[in-house]
Amino acid sequence: MKILVSAFEHSANIHLKSVLNELQCDYTLSGIFDETLGNPIVDMQKQAVMGFSDVVKKIPMFLKLANKMVELSKDSDKVLLIDSSGFNLPLAKKIKKKYPDKEILYYILPQAWAWKRKRVYTLAKNVDKLLSILPFEASYYPKEAKISYVGHPLLDQIKEYKTTTAQEDRKILFMPGSRSGEISRLMPIFRELGKNFKDSELLLAVPQHLKDSLEIYGDISKFTVVHNSQKALKVADFAFICSGTATLEASIVGTPFILSYIAKSIDYFIGKKLIKLNYIGLANIFFKHMKKEPIHPELIQNEVTAKNLLQTYKSFNRENFLKNSKILRDYLQHGSSKKVAQILEKE
Repeated sequence: MKILVSAFEHSANIHLKSVLNELQCDYTLSGIFDETLGNPIVDMQKQAVMGFSDVVKKIPMFLKLANKMVELSKDSDKVLLIDSSGFNLPLAKKIKKKYPDKEILYYILPQAWAWKRKRVYTLAKNVDKLLSILPFEASYYPKEAKISYVGHPLLDQIKEYKTTTAQEDRKILFMPGSRSGEISRLMPIFRELGKNFKDSELLLAVPQHLKDSLEIYGDISKFTVVHNSQKALKVADFAFICSGTATLEASIVGTPFILSYIAKSIDYFIGKKLIKLNYIGLANIFFKHMKKEPIHPELIQNEVTAKNLLQTYKSFNRENFLKNSKILRDYLQHGSSKKVAQILEKE
């Protein structure tokens, strides 16, 4: 089976790898994905695209890529789009217009429930199989949409959970993000905050693709660098995490944490106008849909100071968080890679 893949993000490629491991048929990949999985036309993780302003600068590159993907789709048996709606949704329209009979699958759908809800109609029209990883997502789509909940990919990767709270915080984990902008904005605050944990080991999560770029973190002499975030979350007694998938990982594992996020001023301004959500952490969004209180604190923009983070840390209800972590896992039910692989293999 020839599969055309569009997987931009690091997390998307992790989930893609899990799906490929579940495939029972022979396959070949083409398109956009991590170069460790084959020979892509481009590995977008090396392009360092972040935020609205960065995207605008690289529009010509994205247009060229989209045209190449449409060309490649001609000889592909199936098209698998993963996340990254800004590129993948227009791509689905282009492919479906030129090749109406080409089967397109979309895994990890655009967050139409958060903003631009009219996109659900575009998705329903141009995507043959919508593979949702959020239990509540299907309720936002029209009846004609071929959407199904396949489970959540993190439950494929996370198999061990915490069952007790730490008696003392021997290890404090700091996760300032996976992009240079996020890291440069959070690390000065994290360094200042770390001075308050003199009896703890300070762990710093550095993604594999940044292991040779430690200079962007500044002075990290007081930190122990780790590269496997999930292993780090299991051994950490508490964590301070930039927004993103890592916050959901921590919520599933059961590691108490505080979400800390500082965006570029222009990106935050645009985001506030476009996105109407009470929370930015995925676990908190899930709990909102379950009509429950947030599972973890969120500090955003000017709220993110060493003083505020320390105060929030000291008042954290760990027993309640641990109970809610179990509720979250039950809500998500199971992993998704096996189900996605089975759907891909269907004629």
